[in-house]
Amino acid sequence: MKRIVILISGRGSNMEAIARATIPGMQIAAVISNRPDAQGLEIARALGIETIALDHKTFADRDAFDTALAARIDGFSPDLVVLAGYMRILTEAFVRHYAGRLLNIHPSLLPSFTGLHTHRRAIEAGVKVAGSTVHFVTPELDSGPIVIQAVVPVLPDDDEDVLAARILAQEHRIYPQAVRWFVEGRLQFDVQGRVQVREAGPALTGWSAPPVEI
Repeated sequence: MKRIVILISGRGSNMEAIARATIPGMQIAAVISNRPDAQGLEIARALGIETIALDHKTFADRDAFDTALAARIDGFSPDLVVLAGYMRILTEAFVRHYAGRLLNIHPSLLPSFTGLHTHRRAIEAGVKVAGSTVHFVTPELDSGPIVIQAVVPVLPDDDEDVLAARILAQEHRIYPQAVRWFVEGRLQFDVQGRVQVREAGPALTGWSAPPVEI
């Protein structure tokens, strides 16, 4: 059984999508939020998941908060930590502590449009497709090895909200898939540090490149 801790800051829709995916071999040990009023905490409790609110505003600095957060997470002995709308930049020490077992989802086709305001920037740039990326977290922001991506069209009359909703629907599809692959032991880093996805089935020993979902 793979134990998972999910970090959120808001409504937790990706957290809920993962929880409702009922992935065999997965146990969501806890959902932790840096915002005590996060709607996702109520959703997690309704799903029978233990929740913790750890208000970052009560700590002197980012290092102190991340140290306390890591202590709470480690109390659940997780195999994987999942960032699902967790809106804080993590310290390098925190990221390195969970190296290879810390996943994030970013609402763009990385490496394009790292950081904030991705939907607005995509529309302003005139790109014809946008999307979302699940990746392992590294100290450099939004730059870790890519697990899976989803692609959506950018339509001429799109605004930020419309495009964001189209992308979010795909996030709810690919994030549970990435977690499922991790739980099944199908993710591996190659010698270049890229993520490979092993084919399913005990008789299959080859490795395939992670698919792009369109």
